[in-house]
Amino acid sequence: MGETWNKKERQKKKDKEKKEKAEKMRDRKENPGKTGLDDMMAYVDENGNISATPPDPKKRKEIKLEDIEIGVPEYVHSEEDQFRTGKITFFNHEKGFGFIKDLVSQESIFVHINNLPGPVNENDKVIFEVEKGPRGLSAVNVKMGE
Repeated sequence: MGETWNKKERQKKKDKEKKEKAEKMRDRKENPGKTGLDDMMAYVDENGNISATPPDPKKRKEIKLEDIEIGVPEYVHSEEDQFRTGKITFFNHEKGFGFIKDLVSQESIFVHINNLPGPVNENDKVIFEVEKGPRGLSAVNVKMGE
């Protein structure tokens, strides 16, 4: 029984790879100075891109050791973390949700019945915090206003 076509093709491929490897080895032996450390060196420029040329020392930026933060940065309170005032513009008692209109930014913010202190009606003034929900901003810690 003879060799199949697939075996012949694999053998040809192996022979070709061996021949190419031998040629590369011969080229390296004939031209030893061609590939050296300088040819393999890569640099990172001031923008973080890899380049073959060394970076310009004039564009070097000094970074103070105390400016480097390792770990979680300190929490800074933003405007959204503070209490807001608003008015309930719509509330569906059957479905248990509604919307509060922020009196300062005029945003319409979703509110769920679980975040309310008790029964509410439209046009009631409330004080609330805002939290990012799965579908956008939602009101939490809602308290009845004056």
